[in-house]
Amino acid sequence: MIRNRLSALALAAGLFSSSLAVADDIAIGAVFPLSGPNATYGDVFMSGSDLAVKHANEDGLLSGTLKVLYEDSQALPQQGLIAMNKLVNVEQVPYVLTAFTGVSKAISTLAQRSQTVTVNGGGVGPDLATLGDYFWNVIPLANNEVGAASKYLIEDLGHKRVTLIYVDDPLGASILEELEETLDDFGGELVDSHSIAPTAQQFSGVAARVRSSNPDVVYIASYGAQQLQLVKQLRDNGVDQQIASYSAFSLPELVALPEAKGSLYTTQSIDWDSTDPVTKRFVDDYRAAHGKTPTSYIANYYNAVRVFAILANELEKQGKEITGANLLAQRQATERFDLVGGTVSFQENGTLLAPIQVVEVTGAGASEIKTVVKAD
Repeated sequence: MIRNRLSALALAAGLFSSSLAVADDIAIGAVFPLSGPNATYGDVFMSGSDLAVKHANEDGLLSGTLKVLYEDSQALPQQGLIAMNKLVNVEQVPYVLTAFTGVSKAISTLAQRSQTVTVNGGGVGPDLATLGDYFWNVIPLANNEVGAASKYLIEDLGHKRVTLIYVDDPLGASILEELEETLDDFGGELVDSHSIAPTAQQFSGVAARVRSSNPDVVYIASYGAQQLQLVKQLRDNGVDQQIASYSAFSLPELVALPEAKGSLYTTQSIDWDSTDPVTKRFVDDYRAAHGKTPTSYIANYYNAVRVFAILANELEKQGKEITGANLLAQRQATERFDLVGGTVSFQENGTLLAPIQVVEVTGAGASEIKTVVKAD
């Protein structure tokens, strides 16, 4: 009887200590594509957020162990909403990382209603800056990227006639709108545009229509495996004009594609050789772990997690609970953040501005910065 009672007490103590260990965890969420044709983006994003978690825990920034609960969006709005519902209503996290314009817009209403801070580091639709106080962006949006590309193409290269191939979703629609406005500002023109379904993989017909419009530049507004097929099939079908795109073009698989050589794309500008402590630590540790230089997407999700750690650290110092509402109030009260890329501030709409660089693919997975355009 005594032995049974001791066993029960030991079991209860073990369960109690286990619950304490769980209580010591501080969880945030992420809605990333972990399967499907865009899963490679999820791997890229996680490499940044995981490194930020590692650094935050090494530095003891929080009273408990920080972790990220990853849920699969498949880069689809409906699946993203299911994932967000789980993180908000089951896991009850105060802070969620998101990506892709369509997914981000789909989950933004729930973020606002539940007062869950949601931070985008991958989608670039300009209307992502208008989704409410609880939706933040740590990436320059399409208006900044398209403006930088248009300026370089027209003023530096003399390419004024642009044909757009864009995916039929919120991202593609936003790029179309921005190009129509921005090209005109610099004296260029959008001579034609071709909408493609998100699942399309055959583009010989599109290539024929592009050839007939005879543009100076073919601008691609797509992502993932579809972009690889577009570039390859355009070249295979005789389209030899300049190819240009936005930050989704920075995928290693795409930059390494032989047909992509000479293509131009835009990303936010980060000096990977900077000596500022945050950037240097990030770059050094990423290179040590992966054997290569990180990309801006990786930096974005590192920064998104670092912003949480900075804000939550300050809330704990003040004896305040780490909630979405308190995180928002603390962000609004914080003038500057030391992030990868330098010291930055949020605009009132929760979006960071950053300079944009135009990059040329030089072949064999290498690229070269052609110019940097300062943030407006």
